Amino acid sequence: MEFKVTKNANILTLTLIVVGLLFTGIGIATSMGDHNLNTRIAGNLLIDSFFFFGIGLGALFFLALQYATETGWYASVKRVIEAVSGFLPVGIILMAVTLLIITLQDGAHLYIWMDDEVVKNDEILQGKSTYLNKGFFWIRTIVYLSVYYIYYRGFRKRSLLEDTVGGTDIHFTNYKKAAVFLVFFAVFSSMQSWDWIMSVDAHWFSTLFGWYVFAGMWCTTMITLVTLTLYLKKNGYLPNVNESHIHDLGKWTFATSFLWSYLWFSQFMLIWYANIPEETTYHLTRIKDFKFLYFGMFLINFVFPMVLLMSRDAKRHAGILTFVGSIVLVGHWVDVYIMIMAGSMGEHAKIGFLEIGLLLAVLGIFLKTILRNLTKAPLTVVNHPFLDESIHHDI
Repeated sequence: MEFKVTKNANILTLTLIVVGLLFTGIGIATSMGDHNLNTRIAGNLLIDSFFFFGIGLGALFFLALQYATETGWYASVKRVIEAVSGFLPVGIILMAVTLLIITLQDGAHLYIWMDDEVVKNDEILQGKSTYLNKGFFWIRTIVYLSVYYIYYRGFRKRSLLEDTVGGTDIHFTNYKKAAVFLVFFAVFSSMQSWDWIMSVDAHWFSTLFGWYVFAGMWCTTMITLVTLTLYLKKNGYLPNVNESHIHDLGKWTFATSFLWSYLWFSQFMLIWYANIPEETTYHLTRIKDFKFLYFGMFLINFVFPMVLLMSRDAKRHAGILTFVGSIVLVGHWVDVYIMIMAGSMGEHAKIGFLEIGLLLAVLGIFLKTILRNLTKAPLTVVNHPFLDESIHHDI
């Protein structure tokens, strides 16, 4: 069945973009004269670009994971996963433009290691300069983004070809390619977190940080996938998707929220217990200036899924999944906000028209891109070797 974007959906996405840009303009206009304005704009561009880019990348990872493990149940929702991963080309552009803007401003007070004057008077940054320098940073960034794009295009091209060719050759090609991609992803997902996010706090490091950021990215991806699947089912699409498929997506949402919570607590607890000043500074800054958001975000992202998605029935209930997913999605955006703004602006950071406006604008672009992707191929794959198993999936 071919998907068609409704008039209401088009109006919604356009409204989000227009209102978002309007709010952003108001936020900038009312903050003129603030010496932190450039940092605030650059920080919010990084927050929203990375947050939505992460969802697209998480969908590509999840697709590759299904290929590599030769999972059967997912075939009925494969096009949904591909539609979300299809945001990657747009997300790559947003990330590249954002990082270029920051680089041209010598870090825009986000990446202080890009400012030669700061590095010249900082022994710690001098010791890290072999890795943290503009040239090597951009080499790594280009490699990350290029590899993601190449694998996305390959998986998408072969998926569409499989609909017409059939057989198992394409499936086994995807199986092999996915296994290699997961190796790249295991390294790159951590390294990009160090480069783009952790280097905001350039004096600090955590060996758990890459996994922590990945877990948040994966959780937001699963929320997006289950919400989009429910939306399509409600509008009469995806006839092969049953309660068992929804249940599986709900389980992934539940599991990844616990993975993120475990890594948040592990990172916090180990640093708190060791009580080494060079490590505790990260959490002390966030507790001092963002106490309500910092601990509130953790409770929302942990407690809501734990309490409301524990039961089997809840993981199959569209209303509960949508409610919990919407709240946790906001919670993870706040997590990214704190990671970036606490390290760059500290007590001067705030959430106002600028923050809300940019979030709404990029959200509108994100939704519009996904809906457009859904129109480019039939929502049900034709010749996938596990399609019959997926149709009869029952747990």
